[in-house]
Amino acid sequence: MIHIYCGDGKGKTTAGMGLCLRAAGAGKRVLIYQFLKGNTSSERKILEQIPGIELMRGPDEMKFIFRMTPEEKETVKRSYAEMIEGLIRKLETGQLSAEVIFLDEVLYAVSRGIVEETGLLALLRAGADREWILTGRYKGGLLFEAADYISEIHKKKHPFDNGIGARKGIEY
Repeated sequence: MIHIYCGDGKGKTTAGMGLCLRAAGAGKRVLIYQFLKGNTSSERKILEQIPGIELMRGPDEMKFIFRMTPEEKETVKRSYAEMIEGLIRKLETGQLSAEVIFLDEVLYAVSRGIVEETGLLALLRAGADREWILTGRYKGGLLFEAADYISEIHKKKHPFDNGIGARKGIEY
């Protein structure tokens, strides 16, 4: 099944991580990849210690999309396409044992043109027997049609609105 956590509110990644913890607690093998984030998010430290959870490494540092040059965006786009193609090959050859696959912020990457929606749909089809968790800001489209669960998280109030930046251990 395909789970989507989308919207402009805080909690999409948190919801996805919670589902991964639940799955690992039930003995399922979990694979997590975080798009458009470096390898420094606080949850990674503890998730790496949990049996059954594998974290794929992305780039150590990642700029916000609005700060990337067109060349940097193209490099990131190529890198993600190669990663997705690699996962498809592993699924097709039986080399990927994860039963739950969490692609954090992939929907935002799709909405910003950094990940091709058709490539992501091909990945989901290749692993149709898996549980998929997709998060990020996203307005709908083919991925919504393919989804089995869609939870939209809306911001009503956020400290950022009052000039308070992201806090370690809370937002990252």
